[in-house]
Amino acid sequence: MDYKKTNAPTNTVTCDIMDFCKETGNIYESVAIIGKRSNQIATELKAELHNKLQSYSEQTDNLEEVFDNKEQIELSRYYERLPKSTLIATQEFKAGEVYHRNPVREKDKFDV
Repeated sequence: MDYKKTNAPTNTVTCDIMDFCKETGNIYESVAIIGKRSNQIATELKAELHNKLQSYSEQTDNLEEVFDNKEQIELSRYYERLPKSTLIATQEFKAGEVYHRNPVREKDKFDV
């Protein structure tokens, strides 16, 4: 998914707790789902940024030499301005874009 085109807010927003209970019926389960999705998004963004910054890395023999690359700085700033992974995950959960399942509930359905 392209997280750069998300409509998630870039800062925290007050939400009604009951909005999270609608889909799962349990606020704690909803928060756990959002947390797991947030970790997935953060991992993907970190890997993407690391791959892009890898092209700027230079091998130097002297540790005292530090080169500031303006393109590298701008790329890092761009990723810092993106909405946080928790806000993206919350927006996805509210929109119903997150697939989740509870194996315990599924087992109860089949045991009847």
